[in-house]
Order: sequence, then structure tokens, then C-alpha cells
Amino acid sequence: MTGDWRMDRVGTALTGENPTVLRRLRAGFAAIGDVQFLPGYSVLLVDEPHVQRLSDLPRSKRLSFLSDMDRLGEAVERACRRLDPAFRRVNLEILGNTDPFLHAHVWPRYEWEPADVVGRPVWLHPRERWTDEEFRLGPRHDVLRDAIASELDRLRSAA
Repeated sequence: MTGDWRMDRVGTALTGENPTVLRRLRAGFAAIGDVQFLPGYSVLLVDEPHVQRLSDLPRSKRLSFLSDMDRLGEAVERACRRLDPAFRRVNLEILGNTDPFLHAHVWPRYEWEPADVVGRPVWLHPRERWTDEEFRLGPRHDVLRDAIASELDRLRSAA
């Protein structure tokens, strides 16, 4: 996956040009992560490009964003549990240290992760895993994308 969409993830999600978007949610977009060293890694993108922090949103929209984060987290959990018996849990994070727009990380965690990071923050995984072509999002992740998207649909209809 290449292209200018990475320079404006929210804007291209709004125009339908962001290829990582799985579904439109109430306050944002569920997207699969560019890197998949932890298969199922996803991101919730806010639907307002200039919003940088959760506190920038009015309370009702803030609660919708957090509800969307919960829904995406549950969808990733269900899909990853079904696809990999070594699935352990999901970690949810809103950090905002690098990208200038509000987003939430949804990290599936697995028993097969290296022993020195399995119980620690994802950010402690070796740096090369973040850039290794082996883990770049691509067509081999279509089953995973479909599984997460299907779970998002099921959770929407159950609400």
C-alpha cells in the first residue's frame, strides 16, 4: 500500500480514499493498521481532521468516540480469538504523541509474542518489526480484514 493517503489519514477516510478503513462508525473510522506484526492491529480515527485530543470533542462526541473504541476493540478480540488460538487479550490506547489527530490503537496480544515483551507495552517490540516488509499490511491480510469488519457489523446489529 502506497500513496498520499498516509499524509492525511482522516481526510482520506472522509473522502473514501483511505484503503485501511474497514467501517464508518459513529464518531470515526475503524481502520486496520499499516503494520501487522500483531495480526489484527487496528486504529480508530476521529472523523474531524483538526481534532487532536479527546478533550477537543464535545462531551457527547467524546463518549461516542470512546464507544466506537470499545466496539472496535471487541471486534478485534472476537476476530483474533477465532483466527488464532494463542490470542490473549486486546490493549486499547489513546496516546497522541506522534500523529496530530485523535486516534486510538487497538492491539491484539498473543501467547507467541517474545517472552521479553509479551506482558509489556507493544511499543517495546523490536523496532525492526515496525518497518519489516514481512509485517506490512497487504492482500495476505484480507481474511483478517474481513473477519474484523464482519464482527463490527455483528456488533452494530446487536446494539
